[in-house]
Amino acid sequence: MAFKEVLYNYIDNKFLKENIFLQAVPEKKDLPDFEAAKEVLPEPFWVGHEMTIQCYWRSWELAFLNLRKPTSDNGFITNYIDTAFNDCIFMWDSCFILLFARYGCRAFNFQKTLDNFYTKQHRDGFICREVDEHNGYDRFHRFDPASTGPNMMPFTEWEYYLNYGDKERLKEIFPVLVAYHQWFREFRTWRDGTYWSSGWGCGMDNQPRLRKMYHECFTHGHQVWADTCFQQILSAKILIEISNEIGRRHEIPEFEEEIGHLSDFVNSKLWDEDSAFYYDLWKGDELNYVKSIGSYWALLAGVLPEDKKERFISHLKNKKEFDRPHPIPTLSADHPCYNENGDYWRGSVWAPTNYMVLKGLQKYGYNKLAYDIAIKHLDNVVKVYESTGTLWENYAPEKASCGNPAKPDFVGWTGLPPIAVLFEYVFGLKPDVPNSRLEWDIRLLEAHGVCRYPFGKKGIMTLKSEKRNSVDEKPVIEISSNIPVTVFVKWDKGEETIKLNGA
Repeated sequence: MAFKEVLYNYIDNKFLKENIFLQAVPEKKDLPDFEAAKEVLPEPFWVGHEMTIQCYWRSWELAFLNLRKPTSDNGFITNYIDTAFNDCIFMWDSCFILLFARYGCRAFNFQKTLDNFYTKQHRDGFICREVDEHNGYDRFHRFDPASTGPNMMPFTEWEYYLNYGDKERLKEIFPVLVAYHQWFREFRTWRDGTYWSSGWGCGMDNQPRLRKMYHECFTHGHQVWADTCFQQILSAKILIEISNEIGRRHEIPEFEEEIGHLSDFVNSKLWDEDSAFYYDLWKGDELNYVKSIGSYWALLAGVLPEDKKERFISHLKNKKEFDRPHPIPTLSADHPCYNENGDYWRGSVWAPTNYMVLKGLQKYGYNKLAYDIAIKHLDNVVKVYESTGTLWENYAPEKASCGNPAKPDFVGWTGLPPIAVLFEYVFGLKPDVPNSRLEWDIRLLEAHGVCRYPFGKKGIMTLKSEKRNSVDEKPVIEISSNIPVTVFVKWDKGEETIKLNGA
């Protein structure tokens, strides 16, 4: 049942005075048709991998079928992409959906989907993780342990900034995201400043992370949740980055202190030296020793010390743990609750968590490992697409099959592997629009590339690499751009910098 918050027991957040989304006039624009949009979407090619290209286009087709308009009943303010799960929009689903959808910005402004969460922000900064699309009500009271999270919105907005360089957008969202982070810190921490969540709140519903006396979906279990701590470190770091870009660093001095405190805590209390892994901390300072994929948020949070790096990441290469036929299962294969068919978050392979790990590996310079995982992940998704004709909510870790249970036609965040993973980790494209720079890490031997690749608000690029005989061979490439950009090209045995003046 949807929940309508009663206006009481609030402490107003000062940043909410700047939330422009609270008074925004609802958008009145027609939704684009996929066939028309296809003419402006990026067009990849990869010789010998036609089924992958078919899967790519089917992902976009499903995504455009899920576009929706705001209504007078739900109080949304902009056209948006639906989560494709139930009659609600979901916070972390939407954040991950937008990470592949950002490549379709020429056809539809997917980024504004988050505006419908921002317009539902409460006076104290709270934003519910699930909002009813019929009446616009929160699905949870804000003090319910499952009411919000994971705090992904700063990460998604920053990735858009790297792709499109829209500083005005940063100015608009900064007060919203600061207020939400402050609410999270006020109402989701223990007395030592560490964070808690729940199965639903962390997005990984049925992982066996709690003591048996607690419900795995709806309670916090009086434990420190590792992934939530890492996500809040990441949020604070990104908000500092945003504040630097817009000249508001002086307004959030406490964020630096929180980053330092949490970083010290996770490395001293959540890290187990013998197994080289981060775990949740049960009440009584006992680690739960559940190797969850959620611990790999440590990579994106940038808290992993140099002396811990190799051993922690080695779990991803261990065939008894996370290196399964379809990597990466969300629960290590050596856990008693691991299920070869997936059983939702007890082993299934999920597009969002895979993407998170790939981003983290890239941040720490493990580009070859990221590429290897990405190739296997995409290959399995495409094989299941070929056999079933669609994309799925999650996948089995031991064979090329959908997970059990899993919803079909799930785009949804499963648009990530055929689009974002293809561009960023298989093709190796890493944009940095604020610095007018694109990195191209070429690892494929087959001819491949992208036409109509979006770079910034107005930039359109064509990138083509011809067939090679070995990874040592310097790639023969063709690049064009309508705006100035510096392309840094890498391959196994060399690198080259190419400066384009723009057509």
